[in-house]
Amino acid sequence: MFSFESDTMLVDDREDLIAVLRMRFGDVSGELIEQIYQIDDMNTLQRLILAAANAANFNVFNHELQTEENSFRLLGENFNPLRDFLKGRETENGEEKE
Repeated sequence: MFSFESDTMLVDDREDLIAVLRMRFGDVSGELIEQIYQIDDMNTLQRLILAAANAANFNVFNHELQTEENSFRLLGENFNPLRDFLKGRETENGEEKE
């Protein structure tokens, strides 16, 4: 792959990550955008896109952002995007209990 192709894909992945974060969590700080633009590994960016799309909340995503580059552990309820929405909500046969 040519360098300019790789650079373009890195920019696209960074912008995709920022877009997913905005859709899920609202405003994205300038500091976070700077941190994202310092990432030069496509695998890391793609992992973070998946984390942003599936993290239960921003703190879960931020923890994943701080992990080492080769980490890939998007497991469990922390990566259920509905976890916090459904928390404390008990249902029976598809209907809320009163």
